[in-house]
Amino acid sequence: MVKKYNVCVLGATGMVGKEMMRVLEQRNFPVNKFLPLASERTAGSKVTFQGKEYTVELAEPKSFAGMEIGLFSAGAKPSAALAPEAAKHGCVVIDNTSHFRMDPNVPLIVPEVNGHALKGHKGIIANPNCSTAQMVLPLKPIYDAVGIERLVISTYQATSGWGKEAIAEMYEQTKLLLDNPNAKVPVKYLPKQIAFNVVPQIDSFTANGYTKEELKMVNETRKILEDETIRITATTVRVPVAIGHSESVNIQTKKKITAQEVRELIGQFPTVKVVDDPQNGGYPTPIDCVGQDETLVGRIREDISIPNGIEMWIVADNLRRGAALNAVLIAERMIKDGLL
Repeated sequence: MVKKYNVCVLGATGMVGKEMMRVLEQRNFPVNKFLPLASERTAGSKVTFQGKEYTVELAEPKSFAGMEIGLFSAGAKPSAALAPEAAKHGCVVIDNTSHFRMDPNVPLIVPEVNGHALKGHKGIIANPNCSTAQMVLPLKPIYDAVGIERLVISTYQATSGWGKEAIAEMYEQTKLLLDNPNAKVPVKYLPKQIAFNVVPQIDSFTANGYTKEELKMVNETRKILEDETIRITATTVRVPVAIGHSESVNIQTKKKITAQEVRELIGQFPTVKVVDDPQNGGYPTPIDCVGQDETLVGRIREDISIPNGIEMWIVADNLRRGAALNAVLIAERMIKDGLL
């Protein structure tokens, strides 16, 4: 008989929390008792899981008694306060926030890339930034084959990365400007107008001119690939797209590799799909990835400016592949490896 687990979702009313519940259902995850949790703001509301309606409970330390797996996506502050408490109760926390990612005592996991690192967990496991998670998947087989010297990353990230309020703001601004192109657009959740615009700021700026989001991509990529020598620079940009992060990634490899060899390597890697026939419109866009488990990769070509360079375009559903699915895959890997 398959063992079933008591599972709680912290942030059950948010976009990622809802996607986590959807993924658990779709993958027939072995759930025994299910507990949806949230902050005071949305506790008391209703959610449906596996055809049953639940009242979302207020998350507090005692909530985790008897829980075995906790999927957290309610923000860094709630995770900082509640993840250690959950771990004390024996609930293994898979945290989707930034709080624990660079903690040397917390493994940062994309299961297909570094699932082996789960063995050292101490009750808390970090889920990477969604833009990092989708990128390291096609990078891993290249890294293993020829090594990576340097990455130059430009991202084009959906408004859902900033939450449902940001999506609503994009739609409201768009409608307002379609009705009246000269209208004054209210800006509340995003740094600048997002409708008919792109904004080269995700998260706050740091002293060196990079945003926190950009530094997350630098530091998390090195930690996941277990290589602090990779030189990485990133520019992260918010675009008027609802769901689906896109990335242009330039890879300088240690040894020469051809574009065709890259296609073959990536095509064999789990949860990555090559969509690369540009002459016939074969390249991925955010619309193509919504609701998909796979990370889509196209525009694979050799960099004409350096000897050992590869260019590629990477697209994935940021709510699903970059967040919710990765968290559930971590839990599945832990069950498989006897770590729960």
